[in-house]
Amino acid sequence: MEGPLHTILRRQSGGSAPPPDTTPSLSQLISTLIPVGLVALIMTLAFLCLRRTQRRQYSPRTYLSTLRPQERTPPLPSGLFNWIGAFNKIPDSYVLNHQSIDGFLLLRFLKIATVICLVGCVITWPILFPVNATGGYKRVQLDILTYSNVDPGSGNNPRYYAHCFVAWAYLGFIWYMIMREMIYYINLRQAYLLSPLYANRLSSRTVLFSSVPGEYLDEAKLRAMYGKKCKNLWIATDCKALQKLVDERDKVAFKLEGAETKLIKLANKARLKSLKKGGAHHEEASAGNNVDMNGESGSAAARWIQPKDRPTHRLKPIIGKKVDTINWCRAELERLIPLVEAEQAKHRAGDARFVSSVFIEFYTQGEAQAAFQTTAHHLPLHMSPRFIGVNPDEVIWKNLRIKWWERVLRNATTITFVVLLVIFWAIPVAVVASISNINALTARVPFLSFILRIPPVILGVVQGLLPSVLLSVLMALLPIILRLMAKEGGMPSLARIELRTQNFYFAFQVIQVFLVTTIASAASSVVANIISNPANTPSLLATSLPSASNFYISYFLVQGLTIASGALLQIVGLILFKVLGKILDSTPRKMYKRFSSLSSLGWGTLFPIYTNLLVIAITYSTIAPLMLGFATIGLWLLYFATRYNLLFVYNANIDTKGLVYPRALQQITVGIYLSIVCMIGLFGVSKAAGPAVLMAIFLVGSILFHMSLNSAIDPLLYTLPQSLEVEEQYLLALEDGNTNGYTKDESRGSNSDATLKNGNNTTHTSGNDLPPAPHKQPNFITKWLFPNKFTDYQTLRRLVPKGFAEIDYAPEVERNAYYNPAVASQTPLLWIPRDEMGVSRQEISHTSKVIPISDELAFFDEKGNMKWDEDERPPIYREKIYY
Repeated sequence: MEGPLHTILRRQSGGSAPPPDTTPSLSQLISTLIPVGLVALIMTLAFLCLRRTQRRQYSPRTYLSTLRPQERTPPLPSGLFNWIGAFNKIPDSYVLNHQSIDGFLLLRFLKIATVICLVGCVITWPILFPVNATGGYKRVQLDILTYSNVDPGSGNNPRYYAHCFVAWAYLGFIWYMIMREMIYYINLRQAYLLSPLYANRLSSRTVLFSSVPGEYLDEAKLRAMYGKKCKNLWIATDCKALQKLVDERDKVAFKLEGAETKLIKLANKARLKSLKKGGAHHEEASAGNNVDMNGESGSAAARWIQPKDRPTHRLKPIIGKKVDTINWCRAELERLIPLVEAEQAKHRAGDARFVSSVFIEFYTQGEAQAAFQTTAHHLPLHMSPRFIGVNPDEVIWKNLRIKWWERVLRNATTITFVVLLVIFWAIPVAVVASISNINALTARVPFLSFILRIPPVILGVVQGLLPSVLLSVLMALLPIILRLMAKEGGMPSLARIELRTQNFYFAFQVIQVFLVTTIASAASSVVANIISNPANTPSLLATSLPSASNFYISYFLVQGLTIASGALLQIVGLILFKVLGKILDSTPRKMYKRFSSLSSLGWGTLFPIYTNLLVIAITYSTIAPLMLGFATIGLWLLYFATRYNLLFVYNANIDTKGLVYPRALQQITVGIYLSIVCMIGLFGVSKAAGPAVLMAIFLVGSILFHMSLNSAIDPLLYTLPQSLEVEEQYLLALEDGNTNGYTKDESRGSNSDATLKNGNNTTHTSGNDLPPAPHKQPNFITKWLFPNKFTDYQTLRRLVPKGFAEIDYAPEVERNAYYNPAVASQTPLLWIPRDEMGVSRQEISHTSKVIPISDELAFFDEKGNMKWDEDERPPIYREKIYY
């Protein structure tokens, strides 16, 4: 497949028309399609075969005991292909009801992106294909269907009006889709957050105030500010010293767990060896019941192994004293556990240094929203920014100490770093792009001319496939850096880090994957052509940009075929689970964690990849409309693979409350603006004044529409309106069996508080399901044209799960919810395997005097392999708390 602006780079001789047969775009498309299609076919066949036997890898959400029954997905048939029908019958809303709103909106975004590209084919192909194909510029192969095949002649070629008005129609359609989806998201978000399942959660009633000045780090003063509305508050403390103690305690505890497990393994191995030999211990091999639990520590194991074989370690590497690991760890824990508990008690009592953040829990969601939406302090940047709905498990605790001035400096520093990173990252990206431009590269670097002597098919792969793959690998290095910059910028939670990373990564995707790849690789040859033939500059520029579409057709093929099939196969995850698990999982805890931990998605780096694909397709929609067809197929394949993984494989560990979706919709507008600017530029260099003026008018209209849309939508993205209180109370009344709901007069009375002022901490699970939405079932066109009516709050409220989980917090859970984990951390429960000799039971008898320990549900099979009962919940299992 031809690289970015490849055709321009070949045109070194000048002239107004390209020489024939210099653009092998079709042959390179085939050269890319064959290997990519073959790899995708192999990976898909492997997936179809492996999913039948490797249930843990390809359908863990159907059976894992660590998932609640309501979180699981119904299993699919086990045949090669008969599962596809059952899979297609599962609605996307199942992800919303059983996993997360973010996952549901990711699927919706991919569907909307596919629809946008498909409709683009319907709008552009019937008009622009014949207009371009008969343009008279003598282009060949795929380029005959692009804008560059229209001969500008002496200017004002009327054919350009077709491109102009098709762009108006298609880009106008995209603007409407963005507006429609914004309305949909706002209504879904409100229905999601106002329903009892979420309104009664602790995080929905808790506000995080950051950059709190020292004089307000006082419980009495804060309670005076918010009065009786304040239920609980947690002033963050400096836990650096405590965290060090907790880390040391846990390190020693897990070292003890590993040593105990190793001791039991050695004894069991010796037992099996004795059984094979039929030695003196044969009669004792199963005599575990005769072991004296209160005997000397290690006496049970001593019957099978020598004291010198017990687990040992050195206190310092190489030169340190060698000690018995089990005895040393017990002694250390006897010292560390009381120290940790004493320090924790000081922090709970407020006898510690406060840092500048406060969590305040209110009795109701409405009161929390009022505090969140109200300016808290009279000085700028004090007690701000505020956050609501922050899950305690997602808090970045070390960032809570950041003061307002430090936050400003951190923001400026990290954003500057990312900008510089964009600039310097262009260098390796440009090198990768130059690979797609072999002719121009060898002309400037003669010693590389041997590349031109390789077979044409291989050369086509090198120019088309290799740059796409290398670019994907290069961009995979960025997420770690960008997340680190978001964290160092002062974001207080993982969700906020994902949202900032989404902005950072999208900028990289557009600039590096799209703009740099399109422009930088051809810059030198464009300049050379302009210098050699200045009079031909307009014609050169008008015909060069469309040729860059060939590279992105290859990119869509790679993304749609290999990335989608690779996401289904997950070969790396399968290898890590099967191979590394046997090597590294030396304790039941490690085995359980590997088995029960589901893969999660990074919203901040996943959305920008798909958004950029759509931006590329939109930008080229009227320049090279053929790309829309490849984009449609590629995005649909990505949707299929992502849908399968969200339903059966992945878990959502970070909850942004769907805020990644409106950001992605906003980022689509970059494609609209790039498309408009490119068309204005192309019309300008083609001397088509009329179409250029019309596109400039459309640009002004787009900006005005965008500003109006943002002013209407922005206030609703982070807050909840009071007007929906009565709506929610009405729906709750219907669920309770009151078929008439509340009357308007009743709604203004004592019941008007609704869920926003629902003070209890239990989920509304009784009663009936909601009746159908209060409007006639619309047809497709009516539903599409009137989203404000047919995807309103009452309609989307029916998508939100009812009775999904009991939101009822134990007093201890609620009391410790927003303490630093170091303050609430409990001494870990050790988990070792049970053996037939009684070694584990004797070790438990002695170790339990220092730290909790259990050998339930972990055992050895007849071959001496350590196992655990995968159908049961192990002793270290902790029920998920819906904060």
